[in-house]
Amino acid sequence: MPKDLILTPDGLEKLKEELELLQTERRREVAARIKEAREFGDISENSEYNDAKNEQAMLETRIAQLEEKLRMATVIDVEEISTDVVQVGSIVHVKDEKTGKSAKYTIVGSAEAKPEESKLSNESPVGRALLGRRRNEVVAVQVPRGPARKLKITKIDTAYK
Repeated sequence: MPKDLILTPDGLEKLKEELELLQTERRREVAARIKEAREFGDISENSEYNDAKNEQAMLETRIAQLEEKLRMATVIDVEEISTDVVQVGSIVHVKDEKTGKSAKYTIVGSAEAKPEESKLSNESPVGRALLGRRRNEVVAVQVPRGPARKLKITKIDTAYK
């Protein structure tokens, strides 16, 4: 059974924008490539035509994936995001107990996760460990590389208030 997809309002908007782009501009571009490639003659040995048809298939697959994500999506209610406890939509400030380094993570659903932008999935080791915790709690997080890290939650914010 497929699991629910949790999205922030921003994440929902980005998925809708991507879907709109693919369904309009990208479909037209690919259709034009196919039409142009057909004009080269025999399509059975036409690599441009084959490439364009493969691109069309990948485009339609991505469109179907986005439509499915949007159907399954549960959008968090920004009014219910609390600064008392970590949840999807929270911005969590933590301090590594061992190194003393501070970091700030935004907890998002798995579809929006971008670790390079400090947007952590609620299903990631750090995101899962932080969920439901409060300010000043110390959380032990087992990370894929190395020993467990102890993170102290120093502040909980929300980007929506």
